[in-house]
Amino acid sequence: MTLGALRRPAAALLALAALTAPSWIVDPYFVHIVIMAGIFAVLALSLNLLLGYTGQLSLGHAAFFGIGAYTSALITLRLEWSFWLALPAAMLAAGLAGWAIGRLALKLRGAYFVLVTISFAGVIALVSINWMDLTNGPLGLPGVPAPAIGPWSLKSKTAYYYLVLAAVALAYLTCRRLVYSRVGRAFVALRENEPLAESIGIDGTHYLVVAAVVSATLAGLAGSLYAHYTRFVSPEVFLFTYTVTMVIMVVAGGKGTLAGPLVGAVLFTVLPEALRAATSWQWQMLAYGAILILFTLFLPRGIVPTLFR
Repeated sequence: MTLGALRRPAAALLALAALTAPSWIVDPYFVHIVIMAGIFAVLALSLNLLLGYTGQLSLGHAAFFGIGAYTSALITLRLEWSFWLALPAAMLAAGLAGWAIGRLALKLRGAYFVLVTISFAGVIALVSINWMDLTNGPLGLPGVPAPAIGPWSLKSKTAYYYLVLAAVALAYLTCRRLVYSRVGRAFVALRENEPLAESIGIDGTHYLVVAAVVSATLAGLAGSLYAHYTRFVSPEVFLFTYTVTMVIMVVAGGKGTLAGPLVGAVLFTVLPEALRAATSWQWQMLAYGAILILFTLFLPRGIVPTLFR
């Protein structure tokens, strides 16, 4: 049987496992890890649009994640809106930020674009720390309400798991629809040879801004889910480590593929927890670094592309 013939049965088995996960994952701690893996899967899919399909590395992606988290938290706490109104508002706010940074920075390429995205994330982080009246500064925003459907609260881990699973499916289908459209083909053309793509009429800045907006919107979705799951938002959501984690997930899973970020998100959410349980902190960091080096040496194209080859 060829690899192509195995794709559909494998996808069906994975979908069945995902739908039934709360029934065979008994420990609430493991359910928590799976929920966090789902949130990071949305983040990895969003970054993959820029890094994997347009070839632009954004090291400020945590800014869009944080904007989504703060927007959703502030709307539900200060305005007392429902989560179902705060969620699209968070996505809209992050998408507008993506449009602004895209218009500002995507005329730049390479290292200059990286510097602009890092600077943008730094500015947003400083705003979250110093605008005390709005964000409560370093103290953060506690008491973010859990989502609810009428009288039913989605406070339990099982209920929230299915909400995150629906978000992962939405992000995946959005990326898939975009990648296999004319817009996605323009992304790949710009990634492979931008001068040649522009010579045949592809507007590089326009399509890169589209990628930035969609990418930021999905990151805002993940930020809103994170805020209402942890029930607390602080400037820590803008930490550079979040962006580094996203990049690792995309690259190790397989950038420029749809399945790669999902595999990378699950692997690099579970791996630190497994290492934490198995070793002390010093050995955990050493083992984590050694595993990343081995991935770079033996799977330079990522897990999913290597398997399909």
